[in-house]
Amino acid sequence: MSTIKKTVLDVSTHSRNEFVDITREVSNLVEECGIKDGSVILYVPHTTAAVTINENYDPSVRADIINKLSELVPPNAGYEHLEGNADSHIKSTLVGVYEVIPVENGRLQLGRWQGIFFCEFDGPRSRRLVVQVRD
Repeated sequence: MSTIKKTVLDVSTHSRNEFVDITREVSNLVEECGIKDGSVILYVPHTTAAVTINENYDPSVRADIINKLSELVPPNAGYEHLEGNADSHIKSTLVGVYEVIPVENGRLQLGRWQGIFFCEFDGPRSRRLVVQVRD
């Protein structure tokens, strides 16, 4: 029988567009759960935020991604959605609201340079990330 442990990670953001490295927090949650082999599912229950896995060694990669997304989907570009955050909804859709990561020997199976990022596109805000660890 499979064991499933669910928790919520609180994330505070400080800018309208921001990538917050949450690798350590997710890794700690997996360790606390005590599951050796399985997977972790990360889910963002917000329409203007996302989660992604990418390089966490060089912070300029995050800046490049944010800058390119802002170039591709600029704010105030004549959108029909009148709240002023239509670009945030589109960026969330492009990046995606979930990730699944294998867990082996109690550790996230991320590549050498990979990190997990909560992607804020309508901040600053207090956000939540649902984390489900299963064996």
